[in-house]
Amino acid sequence: MSLTDIPINKILFLDIETVPQYASFDEMPEHFKELWTLKAEKIDKEQTPSDVYQRAGIYAEFGKIVCISVGTVYTKKNCKTIRIKSFAGENEKEILTRFFELLNKYYSTDDCFLCGHNGKEFDFPYIARRAIIHRLKLPKILDTAGSKPWEVKHLDTMELWRFGDYKNFTSLNLLAAIFDIPTPKDDISGKDVFRVYYEEKDLKRITTYCQKDVVTLIQIFLRYRGEDMIPPENIELVE
Repeated sequence: MSLTDIPINKILFLDIETVPQYASFDEMPEHFKELWTLKAEKIDKEQTPSDVYQRAGIYAEFGKIVCISVGTVYTKKNCKTIRIKSFAGENEKEILTRFFELLNKYYSTDDCFLCGHNGKEFDFPYIARRAIIHRLKLPKILDTAGSKPWEVKHLDTMELWRFGDYKNFTSLNLLAAIFDIPTPKDDISGKDVFRVYYEEKDLKRITTYCQKDVVTLIQIFLRYRGEDMIPPENIELVE
């Protein structure tokens, strides 16, 4: 099946924002300090576990999700429209529960897909791991254990760009630049999320950043299909 064969309204585009579970290394329980120290040594031997701790958010065992933004494309008055919705807050279990309600209600059939940028290596497994930690039942579209590769309904714009080349990592921002799509990093980037969450306590700013990533993800996917971008006036935010 080619990308153009997939009905665009059957794809849920998503991005997540994550942070370490604690505001600093010193706030971690002692046992987890020991475990993070072992992990930190593999990440960067030149820095202390405390110095490396800001990176803990990218590991599901030490981080947590603070925002999941999703986007869909549908036709309104003969024009494609992007609809964006976010699940964000301090309570990760509640974020996941609300997101799973959406998946179970609208994306539980075999003709539905999830799409993310580096989603197969980061977003999708991260969501699944955090859900298991919270003892939440995985929706069908995320429960891939025992599935054959062609049965997994996950699309990944980074993997699609590789065309079989596994030596390269291409960022969403770089793809936006080469396709002349407005950058989603016009305010903050991923490395700023820790600071904005714990120091500025500005979850709304993080949510806006996450939503911009989803819009960019959709525009890139449309370019992969040889289709025109959707103009800003055709982007809707849903509470």
